[in-house]
Amino acid sequence: MQVIEPEALLKAYSQGIFPMANSKESKNVDWYTACKRGIIPLDNFHMSSNVMRLIRRGDFEVNIDTNFRQVIIACADRETTWINPLIIDSYCVLNEMGYAHSVEIYTGNELTGGLYGVSLGGAFFGESMFHYEPETDKIALYYCHEILEKNGFELWDTQFYTDHLARFGCIEIDSEEYEIRLEKALQKRCSFRMIK
Repeated sequence: MQVIEPEALLKAYSQGIFPMANSKESKNVDWYTACKRGIIPLDNFHMSSNVMRLIRRGDFEVNIDTNFRQVIIACADRETTWINPLIIDSYCVLNEMGYAHSVEIYTGNELTGGLYGVSLGGAFFGESMFHYEPETDKIALYYCHEILEKNGFELWDTQFYTDHLARFGCIEIDSEEYEIRLEKALQKRCSFRMIK
């Protein structure tokens, strides 16, 4: 199994750099950073009333890190994606090491939505999310916020700003401000775990 060296991957994240493949068929990855960075301030996160109603109904189960490989494979299951087999295997290694995490939504016994990302110090780098049933990706996002907030995380990095992410509070900051926030967040020691 070919993987990106975990130490190299973690060092890249600590410098605001992340890998993406050109397509799911690509054998390699390219490395990126952004002069404008998307983040979700933890005190500015919001969710639609429709999704909050679903969360209050509770017709689902939430787990973390019990099915990481299936989550990242589901995130890659779309027409165009930057997630290739090299990324899948590399992030599964990071998950085994305790650095990559998945938030999983189950309806019955079926995985119906989720997301994954990388945690380093007090920073969480969101990578991708998916849904097989309506709104289950947003439910995963809600619980991701709960985990980050309750465990004292400082930075929720979305890499890029999009209109879709703006609905949840995403803003765009310049690279200089991002580097300051990242350096501060990396000085913390936070655990990505559910707190009831």
